[in-house]
Amino acid sequence: MECIVNTVEETYKIGELLGSLVNSGDIICLIGDLGTGKTHLTKGIAKGLGIKDHITSPTFTIVNEYTGRLKLYHFDVYRVNDPDEIEAIGFDEYIFSDGVSIIEWANYIKELIPPNNLTITIEKCPEISDNYRKIKMQYTDKRFDYIKEIKL
Repeated sequence: MECIVNTVEETYKIGELLGSLVNSGDIICLIGDLGTGKTHLTKGIAKGLGIKDHITSPTFTIVNEYTGRLKLYHFDVYRVNDPDEIEAIGFDEYIFSDGVSIIEWANYIKELIPPNNLTITIEKCPEISDNYRKIKMQYTDKRFDYIKEIKL
């Protein structure tokens, strides 16, 4: 699935719709340059999960935990220099739990991520406008077929 958004609010709305559909054990990998909207999408997912906490990117702590309809584990691995660093925080226990794991900068640790995940790539579209983003969702496991229900 692929869509074009032109506001932060539209990115957030896609996240909110996604958050209302995710299931226990889902792993969502976010890929995109700085400023493309990965954290805004995560904030929307959190809202869709019924999480009322203020969502921030865990750039220096690697993972933040939130509780809603399901537990949310929000990873930011931008500053991870060695895969052992992420393994040391109990990464496997998080992603193989009954919560939902969102991993920003997932491409930095792709060797640690199970193949059954939802990968969301966000790209800027400067040829259209500085505000436009292309959001592309890819998966191989039928468990993620619910993204077909997302409509803006």
